[in-house]
Amino acid sequence: MARGKLRIHLGAAPGVGKTYAMLSEAHRRVERGTDCVVAFVEHHDRPRTEALLHGLEQVPRRELEHRGGLFPEMDLDAVLARRPGVALVDELAHTNVPGSRHAKRWQDVEELLAAGIDVVSTVNIQHLESLGDVVESITGVRQQETVPDEVVRRADQIELVDMSPEALRRRMAHGNIYRPDKVDAALSNYFRPGNLTALRELALLWVADRVDAHLTRYRSEQGVSRIWGSRERIVVGLTGGPEGRTLIRRAARLAEKGAGGEVLAVYIARSDGLTSASPKELALQRTLAEDLGGTFHHVVGDDIPAALLAFARGVNATQIVLGSSRRKAWQYVFGPGVGATVARESGPDLDVHIVTHGEIAKGRGLPVARGARLGRSRRMWGWLVGVAGPPLLAALLSAVDLGLANDMLLFLALTVAAALLGGLLPALASAAVGSLLLNYFYTPPLHRWTISDPKNIVAIVIFVAVGAAVASVVDLAARRTHQAARLRAESEILSFLAGNVLRGETGLEELLERVRETFGMDSAALLERAGDIEPWTCAARVGRGRPVGRPDQADVDVPVGEHMALALTGRVLPAEDRRVLAAFAAQAAVVLDRSRLQEEADRARTLAEGNRIRTALLAAVSHDLRTPLAGIKAAVTSLRSEDVDWSEEDRAELLEGIEEGADRLDHLVGNLLDMSRLQTGTVTPLIREIDLDEVVPVALGGVPEGSAVLDVPETLPMVAVDPGLLERAVANLVENAVKYAPPGTPVLVAASALADRVEVRVVDRGPGVPDAAKDRIFEPFQRYGDAPRGAGVGLGLAVARGFAEAMGGTLSAEDTPGGGLTMVLTLRAARSRPSPLLADGPWRGPAADSERQAS
Repeated sequence: MARGKLRIHLGAAPGVGKTYAMLSEAHRRVERGTDCVVAFVEHHDRPRTEALLHGLEQVPRRELEHRGGLFPEMDLDAVLARRPGVALVDELAHTNVPGSRHAKRWQDVEELLAAGIDVVSTVNIQHLESLGDVVESITGVRQQETVPDEVVRRADQIELVDMSPEALRRRMAHGNIYRPDKVDAALSNYFRPGNLTALRELALLWVADRVDAHLTRYRSEQGVSRIWGSRERIVVGLTGGPEGRTLIRRAARLAEKGAGGEVLAVYIARSDGLTSASPKELALQRTLAEDLGGTFHHVVGDDIPAALLAFARGVNATQIVLGSSRRKAWQYVFGPGVGATVARESGPDLDVHIVTHGEIAKGRGLPVARGARLGRSRRMWGWLVGVAGPPLLAALLSAVDLGLANDMLLFLALTVAAALLGGLLPALASAAVGSLLLNYFYTPPLHRWTISDPKNIVAIVIFVAVGAAVASVVDLAARRTHQAARLRAESEILSFLAGNVLRGETGLEELLERVRETFGMDSAALLERAGDIEPWTCAARVGRGRPVGRPDQADVDVPVGEHMALALTGRVLPAEDRRVLAAFAAQAAVVLDRSRLQEEADRARTLAEGNRIRTALLAAVSHDLRTPLAGIKAAVTSLRSEDVDWSEEDRAELLEGIEEGADRLDHLVGNLLDMSRLQTGTVTPLIREIDLDEVVPVALGGVPEGSAVLDVPETLPMVAVDPGLLERAVANLVENAVKYAPPGTPVLVAASALADRVEVRVVDRGPGVPDAAKDRIFEPFQRYGDAPRGAGVGLGLAVARGFAEAMGGTLSAEDTPGGGLTMVLTLRAARSRPSPLLADGPWRGPAADSERQAS
């Protein structure tokens, strides 16, 4: 059966018109021929809302008695039997009256949706569970009725019912929301303009976040790369310089101007280690960005403007914040700079802000050329100087005679300049062209390619050798510097990641996401297999790229041992990046092994807990076993004594003591054995269908007559249980209840059916148990209050819960209305019959309804 669809009308405060909008929607659907009924709608005596109920079919409500009063509730069974196309259910966060099937109305709605019925409901923003503290700090009212955020987030449609605070207060003043005697108090307390404005902002932001999540998922599924300016996302481009903090603060101020704005700080490092930003400065900027509510990202890219734009479009950013260039005026001959390039190529969908700062035109704080291989622009300048420079120099020297030695030094200087700019090949070209020009223009015989003086031949050879040597040294220095810078960049990244992994701050998926983001890949996955012929399985995967089932299907794969590999899709990486990827892959394997070792440690901890319990068992029973044994031994010794002539009454009393001690010992040993079976996992229930009235009366045989009252209707469905385990569980519950019940007050053992399950309730009127201790009383060796050691070792409830869970049921404790404790044993029903409904949880009464509570 297809699940029904949920539509929620969300409001910022009572009275904005949620119920009115829901009823109007119902009339529109009825006009279209939809089968729509009113399951439960509260009009709160508002005439216009009540008028909309006319013409809509209403399912009669149930009236439940509680503390001497009758309260109307939605008749869930009647709605399910009616099976409409759409059901209107008002006040999603409402707490049901005890006696209802579920504790909360949203649980009723979940059952309707599971039955394939569409539901239209209403809720106020202050009733969302995650906003409880925020709403209390704004209004001073603690919301007692809440609904989990996930229930609302899973809704197929959320419609915001909005109204300005002024209009809402006018409605209140006109008597359209509350009765006249409540208007003044409401306007001066909950419905103050500031309160309503803050609640309205919460509602708008919450809906905006949900819409943004849907948009992100849609763009990912459809592969949309073009920016949609649906929300302000500001990307801050960082260089690692001190001006980065100014840029982050400026971006945060821009984000504050638009509700829901985001700040994403990104540092782009060249894959060849071009920059040498201070790790300390980057750490400060990361902390600042996160303190201001933004995020920090580390991306690798050779072309910084292209990488920055790709990142901005990938996150659907709307603005980019960059700092004014720190380059001096003469440095612009090498290119327009990152800011100008990003502004030129950003297109119409991205706004680029160039922010001034105190480091403008002070020169690059980061040594761009010193830490990298010679770039393309420098090589072009080197070839230009090496090829075109010698002819230009020859033309200049034709006008003046400086002598052959000076001419050679000038050509050598030009060769050295070509080597410094472009490296080895431009310098060799400069040396070759320069030697030919020296030979033709300046070495006798002039204007001929021959050399008459052997000394000049030696000079030209030395000139070429010096030029080649200088060029090779410069090229070797550039290569070594590039290698050192790259290794430094790799070590910084790996040390940062290793520190996170060792501290346990990075999980496997977070590490893979860092790999994917760092190298700009579409997806990253860690594959493994058990053996050489076993199929590959995916241990973890991130990204939205195509899935890969084997390493050879990926664009890049890095093996980790014999049966594990890191697989990436998106593009082919250069070979020099594989060393870093290998380290990443090794780290991923370490994280995976650590998680598995953690699981092993958890299992070992469980075994250690079992050993602890067994040790505590021996310590706890030392007195409780010896006490009945000592009593039996004393009674038997007295009976066998030939020195005393026992009367019949004394003999009967001693025999009765022996019998009681034996029963107590049998009960204690039985609980000990049961607890041991539960701890070792050897309880194997034999499930079969049986009636409760065949088991529960037998379980009451161990308590004094008249101390328990049984109420098990014959109309109850059969239950699927192990009769022996059920009998022991009920017996322990009843024995515990009788122990704490006041004298003369019998314990009630009642049973009822709830949908596909049956509940057995053991109700006492004893002192009860605080909420904080309700779970602890089910732990082994726990005796609540001042129970003496002779009252048992505290295993009865632990055994009862263990048996209940072994049969697929549950055992919980709740307060008895009027005082006391109620043990609720829930069992699986073999078949269903109509039966009275019983509440699952506490009820706070009609005064806790959302509309009444706000007033």
